Amino acid sequence: MPNTRYRRGRHYAADMAVYSRQMAGDNSRELSRLKRNLIRALQEDVTEKQRTALLLYYAEGYNMREIGEKLGVDKSTISRTIKRGERRLQRCLRYGAEAYLRNMP
Repeated sequence: MPNTRYRRGRHYAADMAVYSRQMAGDNSRELSRLKRNLIRALQEDVTEKQRTALLLYYAEGYNMREIGEKLGVDKSTISRTIKRGERRLQRCLRYGAEAYLRNMP
């Protein structure tokens, strides 16, 4: 079996998602709440450029070079934009989750 500890990309993320689902109990309610919070954070807490780059990268499956070509900027700019957006989402979900959960049905 190959060493997957340092493997990155979609395959690693898919492996981790499968592993997480197998190890977790019934957490569908928490997952649906997290998805709602993530969508809300994407709409309210990241800039338009960050949102576009994140959606093209994660939802559409473009790589950073392709996104850069599509948006007319260098791939290093896209990389920084995605990282900043990820950090902003992470902070929002970490620190703002309590407030979001109180306001959600």
